[in-house]
Amino acid sequence: MKRKENLYNRITDIRNIISMYDTRVRVNTKNKIKIEKFDEYYVSNITLVKNILDSKNYKPSKYNIFLIREPKVRLIMSLNIIDKIINHLVCEYLLVDIFDSSLIDTNVATRVGKGNHYGYKKLVKYLNKNISKNLYILKFDIKKYFFNIDHDIVKRIIRTKIKDNDALNILDNIIDSTDSTYINEDIIKLKNREINRIKNSNCSNKDKLIKDIMDIPLYKKGTGFAIGNPVSQAVAILFLSYLDHYIKEELKIPFYCRYCDDGILISDNKEYLKHCLNDIKRIISKYKLELNMKKTRIYSINEGFGFIGFKFIKKNNKLLAKIKNQTKRKFKRKLKVLNKLYIEGRIDYDTFNQVKVSYLGHLKYGNCNKLIRNSLMKLKDRYDGFGTFVKVEDYL
Repeated sequence: MKRKENLYNRITDIRNIISMYDTRVRVNTKNKIKIEKFDEYYVSNITLVKNILDSKNYKPSKYNIFLIREPKVRLIMSLNIIDKIINHLVCEYLLVDIFDSSLIDTNVATRVGKGNHYGYKKLVKYLNKNISKNLYILKFDIKKYFFNIDHDIVKRIIRTKIKDNDALNILDNIIDSTDSTYINEDIIKLKNREINRIKNSNCSNKDKLIKDIMDIPLYKKGTGFAIGNPVSQAVAILFLSYLDHYIKEELKIPFYCRYCDDGILISDNKEYLKHCLNDIKRIISKYKLELNMKKTRIYSINEGFGFIGFKFIKKNNKLLAKIKNQTKRKFKRKLKVLNKLYIEGRIDYDTFNQVKVSYLGHLKYGNCNKLIRNSLMKLKDRYDGFGTFVKVEDYL
């Protein structure tokens, strides 16, 4: 296979820089104050991005490290606007454009046109077609995936398709950014502060919350990717591409789908799935990874299984696909908060509507008409954005 050269000039092209900011960074950055500050000196900042890339000596700035608590406690490492633009450029032109065509169709994490809803449709189609069979589902989960991806292995995979030294250099610098000593220092401070906050709070499940915080690992040198940036997402998708092809082409599993660190294999042969599980353990050990055996097991379609935010189960020879209860609770809570913030003028309508439509788009796959109807009816005066009358049927 011929490796790609002359790639670096794609990320220094001013048209690509502008397009990446306008279509990716500006619209997806939640902190609009940062966007306003960047736009205040738009030309200067765009020029700065180009100059940094032209210098061929880019080093990632410090991450802003914080915790999110929904749907579970997770560590997020956020970039500043300039680093976000560069990260998106590198992700799009040096990873996605080069590797996406080699990925299997059902590798469905954050891929354009092939995200979790694409995986949902593929899975539902297969299950409905084979619902009369006694199906078994091997569901596997990789332990602390983002924290355990090996830098050297990623670099070797990238070098199988890229020869451009400038492109490889910027990729290496982003990959190795979690080796900085300040990261673990900041994580320790963050964990200690959060534990003290929990101890001094009135919440009833303190022990569980503290355990969740304690379970957040530190980064080992040469291992782990920042959770939250585009390059990390792309690496997580392509890192186990060999495993994906092995399962489909060598094990010849009738249906296989992977969403980042979660995967499912479906067959009517339970014993064969046990054999597949041993092969999966063997292969991922070569990538210095291991399975989370608490979340890895074989299910019967009759008892049901969870995947990509849905619960699938066979009843009366029919397939039922339901949204997880925690997703429903989060939607109702989020809509209530957004409604209040909009009434108080603390967010604009576009922000309110963007989040609402995103949830509605997901909920429609899970037969949640009643939930959608009841939630929309609770909006102030049944107005959507308080300017256009809500037609509930439009969302059903």
